[in-house]
Amino acid sequence: MRGSDKMKLVVGLGNPGKEYDNTRHNVGFSFIDFYLASKNIIPNWSKKFDGLVYSCTLNSEKVLFLKPQTFMNLSGNSVIKAMKYYDIDINDILVVSDDMDIILGNFKLKSAGSCGGHNGLRDIENKLASSDYKRLKIGISKHNDIESKDYVLGKFSKDENSVLNDLFLKLCSVLDDYFLLPFSDLMSKYNRKNR
Repeated sequence: MRGSDKMKLVVGLGNPGKEYDNTRHNVGFSFIDFYLASKNIIPNWSKKFDGLVYSCTLNSEKVLFLKPQTFMNLSGNSVIKAMKYYDIDINDILVVSDDMDIILGNFKLKSAGSCGGHNGLRDIENKLASSDYKRLKIGISKHNDIESKDYVLGKFSKDENSVLNDLFLKLCSVLDDYFLLPFSDLMSKYNRKNR
């Protein structure tokens, strides 16, 4: 797919299954659902590429939304299948994930870099053989008294959900701008305000 058929891939990370709904590790899924709902889009998800996919046009951009259904640690399988099928360039991928090193209510845009110990990002990096893909990292804070793997699979409290909801409203503007601005401009516009 080239030229005018170029497509952006927005990947939300999470684990499949009702028991993982509203868990910290699933904020990628949650944000994509929130964003589409904010556009009054009721997505007709298709099961493809080991994931759930939905494509639409936003701000004149063709966009494929993907929620891998492989479980977090194998997210790269789904991403690479979708990329290959649609001939999507690595520069046109944005991965939305949770991040324990960022405080709940904050976020960070990154154009590349290490996986930071995140198993989903690590698998994507391994399958793409590159860490040069864009990310939107959503803060979930960390809890030193709870084992990391248990913490990320824990559910948000009512108060935390309220903070997250406010953040998601902001992130809808970030994603809107992602389709319009060069990524370096996007980072300087939003990362600075978000310290």
